[in-house]
Amino acid sequence: MASSTPDTAWIPADPLGEALHSMRMTGTFYCRSELTAPWGIDLPAMPQCLMFHVVTAGECLVEFGKKKSHLLRAGDFALIPQGKGHSLKSENGVPVRNIFDLHRELVTPRYELLNFGGGGEKTIVICGAVCVEDETAERVVRMLPEIITMNAATPENEWLLGTVRLMISEAQAMRPGGNTIITRVSDILVVQAIRHWLESAPAARTGWLGALQDDQIGKAIAHIHRYPTNSWTVKSLAEVAGMSRSAFAARFMELVGESPMHYVREWRFRVACTWLRESCLSIGEIAEKLDYQSEASFNRAFKTFIGKTPGAVRREAKK
Repeated sequence: MASSTPDTAWIPADPLGEALHSMRMTGTFYCRSELTAPWGIDLPAMPQCLMFHVVTAGECLVEFGKKKSHLLRAGDFALIPQGKGHSLKSENGVPVRNIFDLHRELVTPRYELLNFGGGGEKTIVICGAVCVEDETAERVVRMLPEIITMNAATPENEWLLGTVRLMISEAQAMRPGGNTIITRVSDILVVQAIRHWLESAPAARTGWLGALQDDQIGKAIAHIHRYPTNSWTVKSLAEVAGMSRSAFAARFMELVGESPMHYVREWRFRVACTWLRESCLSIGEIAEKLDYQSEASFNRAFKTFIGKTPGAVRREAKK
């Protein structure tokens, strides 16, 4: 059922910050690798994950096919937001082996140790992968570049070295609760890397990301995200933004690239997907919550936007 428009005092002043705050990361898996030159490891794509690397000793190259390589030194952090396949190497031209073809010691279900290489100079890397469940956060992730790097040697990243040292300490000692600490530190590093890019990249000031940071349009989007069951109209959203109806509609289209009501409908279906996967609500109850007159009309509209029926989404989640 539709609810009344909420009090704007409960909406944070920073909708983009709210998107980062909502990043629920699950399934953290990490591997501590001791690698001796020459060495090369191929990491296959993990499309549903964010992958990251923390170099704790030595240095290495990150390569995506034949593209320019990225050098990481001790204390540096690299995030691969879309989980694209890539390789880690001691130097250019070194042959690579698929990481899943190498022997790894399973310490816990989510933590492995790898020792590999030709016996030369040592590099230690902690590699990890996490999944993001929140739809707003997923949309942020889809708009990020192929790789984000943070250099511990730069003044603004002084905190990074201490955070990495904590991760190293816990990975080496494996004290009780160490897995939990490493997981939480991984979450912090991932969010900080994304925030670092958002604050420094010109691309983060355009499109949907730019709209989130707009004082007026961002406030309206935050309301849509937090209250998807409201009976939103262009007029009510314009009132939230403190703008006239026509000015709001034009500004929203300019920044987001779609009309306010198209965005509302699409967002509701994304929320519906989450409910179908994670809640016990029936399809009929979800249709009612999202203000549809019948389950059949909801099913038709849902399939138009998502490309599959609500029932199919629920069945896939149970597999």
